Amino acid sequence: MAEAMLGLKRTHRCTEVSAENIGSEVTVMGWVQKSRNKGGIIFVDLRDRSGILQLIFEEKDCGTEVFEKAEKLRSEFVIAVVGKVEARSGAVNENLATGNIEIRAKDMRILSESDVPPFPIEENSKTKEELRLKYRFLDLRRPDIQRNLILRSKVATLTRAILAEEGFLEIETPTLIKSTPEGARDYLVPSRVHPGSFYALPQSPQLFKQLLMCSGYDRYFQLARCYRDEDLRADRQPEFTQIDMEMSFADVDDVIGVNEKLLQKLFKEVCNFDLALPIQRMTWREAMDRFGSDKPDLRFGMELKNVTDLVRGCGFGVFAGAVENGGSVRGINAEGQGAMPRKKIDALVEFAKGYGAKGLAYLAIQEDGSYKCSFGKFMTEEELKALCHALDGKPGDLLLFAADKDKVVFDVLGNLRLELARQLGLLKKDDFRFLWVTEFPLLEYSEEENRYVAMHHPFTMPMDEDLPLLDTNPGAVRAKAYDIVLNGTEMGGGSVRIHQADIQSKMFEILGFTEERANEQFGFLLDAFRYGVPPHAGLAYGFDRMIMLMVGADSIRDVIAFPKVKDASCLMTEAPAPVDPKQLEELGIGVVAEEK
Repeated sequence: MAEAMLGLKRTHRCTEVSAENIGSEVTVMGWVQKSRNKGGIIFVDLRDRSGILQLIFEEKDCGTEVFEKAEKLRSEFVIAVVGKVEARSGAVNENLATGNIEIRAKDMRILSESDVPPFPIEENSKTKEELRLKYRFLDLRRPDIQRNLILRSKVATLTRAILAEEGFLEIETPTLIKSTPEGARDYLVPSRVHPGSFYALPQSPQLFKQLLMCSGYDRYFQLARCYRDEDLRADRQPEFTQIDMEMSFADVDDVIGVNEKLLQKLFKEVCNFDLALPIQRMTWREAMDRFGSDKPDLRFGMELKNVTDLVRGCGFGVFAGAVENGGSVRGINAEGQGAMPRKKIDALVEFAKGYGAKGLAYLAIQEDGSYKCSFGKFMTEEELKALCHALDGKPGDLLLFAADKDKVVFDVLGNLRLELARQLGLLKKDDFRFLWVTEFPLLEYSEEENRYVAMHHPFTMPMDEDLPLLDTNPGAVRAKAYDIVLNGTEMGGGSVRIHQADIQSKMFEILGFTEERANEQFGFLLDAFRYGVPPHAGLAYGFDRMIMLMVGADSIRDVIAFPKVKDASCLMTEAPAPVDPKQLEELGIGVVAEEK
């Protein structure tokens, strides 16, 4: 039977009680982690968000009534206990912050009873994620998840303090906005007052933060909620949080300078990691050539080597053909893996096919210097030697090659080096390797739409020296854009924005916007630009991703209180769900059943 608190006040959280409190009376409250009745003495582990504390019930101390209540305690009962702090009578538990003390109970109230939970509330749960997310309110009681969310709160608080110190103002932007369908799909919200019209939920506060710069707010930031209706991955959710910022009278180095200070302070305070400044910078071109990725993981080597010139016109048709068709041939050296069994190599070939490769060529250098090679009979001894030399191959190494269009080769080898690093245990989660990737292409060509699309967004400033290329060779124009990458994950990105009307018009023209369409979608921003706009630049972090990397989680679902699953649904609340026909009627919306 549940009891009331009746004036009881909690004096300490569980791990706030320490050896300094020995001899004093305390009141603690929380959930029963487990209860052990040893006949005449009952041990209870009490849990709250701070950790675990051992309680002891003996009839001589607490009386028969309280002792009989203690005998009924089960996992997840919520209790309040008054007792005296003592040095632990048994062996000290080194694994607990409170392992050297215990509370000898004098009084107890059962504040709430619990059914048997559908899974144990414990760290590193082996329970299937679907079940845990269905009962997320229970899953959130697990100490590891609680630590993640406590750390998340700490990072948010620190970020606000650090940016305020740097002169930033926290300003909220709206979440019911106009749909501007460039980029990912918008989530739409129907308007009851304007039948047939819709708001969109923001994919980012981009346009509003630029307007704030036009309005003279100089340095803005926000922990902003954003929404994208896109396919999910381990580090994506349909709704997520950004640390969003914008600065006036700023260029690339100004934004990078402020953010390096922010990252250095956050990672020191939260992870006790000393981030040496300045953070390494690498152009997009160099990142692609060396790592096959615009978010390279620098925790290990295995860099790509371009052997296109070495195999031009060679006897192996796959290599020669790729070069003739304007592609390239590149390879990586999996050092010390020359003895890899054929079965494992075949699995790597299948892995490569998943990224568009037609196959994967390999050359294993045996300990005696001889070769085991999938294409050896098509090439001369000298050509094979030259390939080994180009990849710094030595006896015991395994060389893997991809030949195709550059995009496919980068995709295949960039992902293959990560897969090999996973298999070889080279990815240490507490080894934080930061990198700025700069000078991204301004545009990429969409075969589907048969036009150029913005790689970031239509307001990104081209590199000054590339401005003449906008008319002659737009595909070669580099952007004043930059991403902050950590351990192979893009943690944030931003750019210098266009603030000159002529460049913005040219950009819209290249992207295939008519003047009319540009005004229809972005008229309010273009209007603001007519009244004195300062040069400005900004950046946004994926806050959830940042926390995921800080705590070493495998998924952002482990650092978000109530996440969605891969089909963007919530297993706990069963959202999205059909609504009452009356609500749809008010909105002037009809739902038509799809014919099978």
